[in-house]
Amino acid sequence: MAKIEIYTKTICPYCNMAKKLLESKGQTWEEINLTEHPDRVDEMMARADGRMTVPEIFIDDQFIGGYDDLAALEQKGVLNSLLD
Repeated sequence: MAKIEIYTKTICPYCNMAKKLLESKGQTWEEINLTEHPDRVDEMMARADGRMTVPEIFIDDQFIGGYDDLAALEQKGVLNSLLD
């Protein structure tokens, strides 16, 4: 199973959609909630090429992007191979 990390905030519909998509694939993840851990925002920005929005998703330390990027990978049929 892939190592998945998701930077989120407490109130974020796109974060919830990303987690639901991954859950539908039987995946688990490490969630870094920036509302609870604002000290980790700089860490996320450094890893996500300066992006400040959430969610920011990493699969096996590979930067995926946000929910739209994750959903696009699913639509293209590529997501399953990343999760194996």
